[in-house]
Amino acid sequence: MVADPSGALYVVATPIGHLDDITRRALAVLGEVALIAAEDTRHTGRLLAHYGITTPMLALHEHNEREVLPRVLERLRSGADVALVSDAGTPLLSDPGFPLVRECRRRGVRVVPVPGPSALLAALSVSGLPTDRFCFEGFLPRKGVARRERLAALADMPATLVFYESAHRIRAALADLAEIFGGAREAVLARELTKLHETVLTGSLDTLAARVTRDAEQRLGEFVVLVSGAPPRDLVHPDLDRVLRVLLAELPVKQASGLAAGIVGVKRNLAYQRALALRAGDGADGPGG
Repeated sequence: MVADPSGALYVVATPIGHLDDITRRALAVLGEVALIAAEDTRHTGRLLAHYGITTPMLALHEHNEREVLPRVLERLRSGADVALVSDAGTPLLSDPGFPLVRECRRRGVRVVPVPGPSALLAALSVSGLPTDRFCFEGFLPRKGVARRERLAALADMPATLVFYESAHRIRAALADLAEIFGGAREAVLARELTKLHETVLTGSLDTLAARVTRDAEQRLGEFVVLVSGAPPRDLVHPDLDRVLRVLLAELPVKQASGLAAGIVGVKRNLAYQRALALRAGDGADGPGG
């Protein structure tokens, strides 16, 4: 590798589980740069030791990113090449590194992608859901109210939706997804991809929520949740939105949607989803639900 006079930042994808899932180019870069900025030096240290790489590391994570950024920029300005890695997969996808990459771009420092593993793309590739259009939402809000509000804003999106989720919130997240999107919506739960206990479960949101509730093993590890896009709007009754807007001005969401379902003649679940989407999208005034 010939170092650029001002140094280059290499954004390097690393395995999401199986250590063999790394490119020869990534190994070469990690072995030749002057410094590796790693989300967790202990975690990356195991990868480097496995391949006999002894490049020095510097911790760069969400809690120290602003503090460490000037030190990394100084090394780059001095002519040193630096590699940026996260704990797993492609950096910046729900991982640290964005401020560093943005500042490098702003200062004219060369930023070089070294592509490879990504939990997002791995899950999409085996999901069986449409991949021609998808929306990556990363991690949903931790708190239930904020999570449900975010989901309500996505309820009408026709693209496949992709979320990351942690073990201790997966049950609550699936329950909220089923409530907001409707339990019949098709979904995929990809757990521990490329690792020993990898599982990819398909079914309705209700089915997946029930499986995770009764099977403790399916609540362990790291998750990618994929949900099919909303049905075309022309499948929604043309009078539903009009009736819902009138009722939402005076009633809570659950009560308004129940009445609207009866008036228009649609399923209560569909009316409830539409009511949530209208409330989130319009910022409609009226009682909470």
